[in-house]
Amino acid sequence: MAIRVLHIVTYMGRGGLETMLMNYYRHIDRNKVQFDFLVHRDFEADYDAEIRELGGKIYHISRLLPWSHSYREKLKHFFREHSEYKIVHVHQDCLSSVALQCAKECGVPVRIAHSHNSGQDKNWKYLVKRYYMKKIPTYATDFVACSNIAGKWMFGEAPFKVLHNAIDVGKYRYSLDVAQKVRRQFDIERKIVIGHVGRFAPQKNHKFLIDIFAECVKKNSDVILMLVGDGEEKKKIEDKVNQLGISDKVIFTGVRTDVNELMQAMDMFIFPSLYEGLPVTMIEAQAAGLPCVISDYVSEECIVTSELISVMKLSDSVEMWAECALQKVKIDRRNTSEEIEKAGYDIKIATKKLEQIYLEKYDKYGVK
Repeated sequence: MAIRVLHIVTYMGRGGLETMLMNYYRHIDRNKVQFDFLVHRDFEADYDAEIRELGGKIYHISRLLPWSHSYREKLKHFFREHSEYKIVHVHQDCLSSVALQCAKECGVPVRIAHSHNSGQDKNWKYLVKRYYMKKIPTYATDFVACSNIAGKWMFGEAPFKVLHNAIDVGKYRYSLDVAQKVRRQFDIERKIVIGHVGRFAPQKNHKFLIDIFAECVKKNSDVILMLVGDGEEKKKIEDKVNQLGISDKVIFTGVRTDVNELMQAMDMFIFPSLYEGLPVTMIEAQAAGLPCVISDYVSEECIVTSELISVMKLSDSVEMWAECALQKVKIDRRNTSEEIEKAGYDIKIATKKLEQIYLEKYDKYGVK
């Protein structure tokens, strides 16, 4: 019988964290390890139907308020009612300590904390999140991170394992036929396409991205910007695009299931994030052979194809960013699959590593 691992998340939408989890879930040997999910939203999310098709269970709990006695009691009730879960894998950013503490108090023997980021938005929640983040090493038995910088940021001196944000490399391999098909669909066959994939949130720095693109338009009227994703800041970005008078040159695709194909149609990729752990989007872009310009706040651990990547400072001018972006367009696309695989981002190989982590922990803690 398969080990059932409980993943604790916000919800299973098409974000980077969730997409990474689904990549592993699709490829893991489900005769040995099965994933279930405890989510904090009561709506049907993008990946829920697929999770059920793969044999996973989805449980709902109220939204996370870390100081709420009621929330903690609901968590403890869940763990007591579902004592079959001997391994919990928590993906709740800085607030992971709350679920980890409740799991520990209810006797869950394997409690894995997973760091997916290397920073936090400086809003009113910042100090609260930092307070709870410092408690994570007290309640977790094991620590996993998407990169070294993400692990050190969240876990400090606690030892951790790096689990790559791996992908199905073959799906992203550059195809001229696919590129032409997508370009016909969007009527951009004769355009220079600058791309970005990411949730519309402060972290992704879309405002600066739009400023960069507006400068690109001044330098070359044939450029088009393709923005893939959704999020709470999308309306603000749409308004900014309209105010700058470039709405006819910006494509908002929304959430898509064919990101691998959209990337074929792009000529280059801009990623000006304020912080990142190790963005799966950057691995996808490189697997597609896309030249990229990234900010100096994106972990350099994500750089696999060094000649395709230019790192710019966020303090550099939009003119400098735009000039760099338009220079990258001139680079010819090529097959980068071998480099991505050798760097450890092949999901088939990485899944075996995660599977082994679960099986070893199951044995180590005497779980029967």
